[in-house]
Amino acid sequence: MRFAYADPPYLGQGRKLYGGTHPEAHVWDDPEAHRALLARLELHFPDGWALSASSSSLRTLLPMAPPNVRVMAWVKPFAVFKPGVNPAYAWEPVLVMGGRRRGRDLPTVRDWCSVNVTLRRGLVGAKPAAFCEWLCDVLYVQPGDELVDLFPGTGAMGAAVAARVS
Repeated sequence: MRFAYADPPYLGQGRKLYGGTHPEAHVWDDPEAHRALLARLELHFPDGWALSASSSSLRTLLPMAPPNVRVMAWVKPFAVFKPGVNPAYAWEPVLVMGGRRRGRDLPTVRDWCSVNVTLRRGLVGAKPAAFCEWLCDVLYVQPGDELVDLFPGTGAMGAAVAARVS
């Protein structure tokens, strides 16, 4: 099976967070870039895909997504608390479509994970290894499968998939 994971600059955060390192980061400030990404995921990855997003972008992204997409949650027990931001942004939605079906004989995977954020990974928004492993469980990635990481960043998802499929 062939899956995809997309962790683009979150809607409205491209220029702010990545403008100094990626000259095209600002395109992700436009909802149409996210609409095109969702269409690409649906067209090219019918076996399944996942898209990380921000909680504040759900109102915009969900109407663009297929009707049977699921919203899962990455809950962050330790998150960066910013002055003047209360309540804190301590969870992120993950839109998930498809994935390999699990038999009743297998453990049930939760639609959420609770994992601390990463610090000092060289890239804002870097995902921790445990998050990547959870997402592989959600899609039920198996040896012989391919998971295309459309925004590889630190390579954490690639490492999780390599450990699983080798």
